[in-house]
Amino acid sequence: MTQQLPASKTDSTKQHTEHLLKSYLKTLRMPTMHRESSTVARQIGQQHGSYELYLQQLAELEVAQRKAGAIARRLKLARFPVTKEISDFDFAAVPKLNKKRLIDLAQCDFVPLRSNIIFNGPPGTGKTHLAVALGREACRRGYQVRFFTASGLANLYREAREERQVLKLEKQIQKQDLIIVDELGYIPLDRHGAEHLFGFFSQCYEQVSLILTTNLPFADWPQIFADDQRMTGALLDRLTHHVHIIGIEGQSFRLKTSQQEKKGGPPAQEQDQ
Repeated sequence: MTQQLPASKTDSTKQHTEHLLKSYLKTLRMPTMHRESSTVARQIGQQHGSYELYLQQLAELEVAQRKAGAIARRLKLARFPVTKEISDFDFAAVPKLNKKRLIDLAQCDFVPLRSNIIFNGPPGTGKTHLAVALGREACRRGYQVRFFTASGLANLYREAREERQVLKLEKQIQKQDLIIVDELGYIPLDRHGAEHLFGFFSQCYEQVSLILTTNLPFADWPQIFADDQRMTGALLDRLTHHVHIIGIEGQSFRLKTSQQEKKGGPPAQEQDQ
């Protein structure tokens, strides 16, 4: 006959085992498994599940939490100015914009191919919205992303040059999978700013994917780069080698919202630039 331990002895052994398990999980830095071990054990016990099922469910919770944490860190490091998603974009307001193409790009297959995307169109038509939305999706898919305005990037290079930290800045850039440069052409650049941006784009060529937003057609890009035709030509040659060019036509969402508010109607959905 098998000798059974007294209930008090069994409870003590169980508590000791739980304490050891939590201690080991803490040492192994598995906070979710540490936190959920008792709850999952109770659920599996009620289901008469196996030890393997218990371990599987605990591991799934840990992996899911780590993925969520990694995504949150990438989103924070990207420094997006706003939170925008493809699902929030009002495609009905821009009927000529190919919705399927944007949804396909949101799969982020262009990132490992080191391809670029250029959004071109008037101010207020949703260029920044779409750029940020694609960048956020790239973060979710495990890519390192960074957002800049064109003027902010030029200033960052100027400061790095003054502090003799350009090489450090460029090493940080090389660690990115995708870089978004917003508002290219909105603010004129001086000669140094133009040269810094040219150097940045040259460095990214076939190394880092880019998403650019601009209100200027390619023919007007020399005015961005200090009216240097040769510099602009060389830049466009690199940027358009592997590129998706998406033109956006339509009235500014901000202007439309303002007009509707004056008329007393419901505001249009604002979609940034």
